[in-house]
Amino acid sequence: MVSTFKTGRSRHPLLASFQRLLRNPSGLIGLILIILVILAAVFAPLIAPYDPIELNTPDRLQGPSVKHLAGTDQYGRDTLSRIIYGGRTSLSVAFSSIALATLLGSFLGLLAGYYRGWLDVVIMRFTDILLSFPVILLAIALLAFFGSGFSSLVIAIAVVYTGPFTRVARAAVLAIREELFVEASHASGSSDLRTLFITLLPNALAPLIIEITLRLAYAILIEAGLSFLGLGTPPPAPSWGQMISENRRFLALSPWATIAPGLAIMIIVLGFNLLGDGLRDALDPRLKR
Repeated sequence: MVSTFKTGRSRHPLLASFQRLLRNPSGLIGLILIILVILAAVFAPLIAPYDPIELNTPDRLQGPSVKHLAGTDQYGRDTLSRIIYGGRTSLSVAFSSIALATLLGSFLGLLAGYYRGWLDVVIMRFTDILLSFPVILLAIALLAFFGSGFSSLVIAIAVVYTGPFTRVARAAVLAIREELFVEASHASGSSDLRTLFITLLPNALAPLIIEITLRLAYAILIEAGLSFLGLGTPPPAPSWGQMISENRRFLALSPWATIAPGLAIMIIVLGFNLLGDGLRDALDPRLKR
């Protein structure tokens, strides 16, 4: 007991994975970037220097200054304040849609990998249909059907990314469904639902967690693209893609009103991608030393 404790072998696997993540430079940088953006969005009323929808015509199309650190847009609204509040919109849509896609995709993937047979064929053909469409075109078609608004945007992005989660969950289940601990679960009289969610799902979490971080980055890009096309959250609520769309006409006069939200998108997407790489290194047993 003493020697096991001294060598650190009694550490919980999740704690050990988190410690490996913190020792990974790219994962740590990504985690810091994401935490900073989330904190800025959560505490936006305390951090933002101005009201994001307050019009101030005399100060319109100004460059960065002490008064407006990121300049102003064509209506005189403070760009930095709108970026901070826009983070709320983008992150809310991304987290909500990917959470829904994870639930749907994981459930379908568990069923397909566990039961196989005709159910596997039906689920995977449905998944292939979803993946055969370009992401942005499928999202636009779904928004045309559901209408605009926050809920419609979340559902559209969730449906678009259900396919990848289904494939990841199915592959993870197929890799472990013949293991001895699964057979032991059957031998002990466990029901199929208990075997699926208590035995198989925890062992399939590692690839799903990595997939979540990567798809969050894609969801933010899709939300920005749809907002750029006018299909996102309706104004005057700020959104990064909407800000780029509104100010692109004034790019020659005031480039910061367009560049600043683009930089915000780049930073959060970079953060999620770096975190995904770090999680892959921390959770993948083949990459452990």
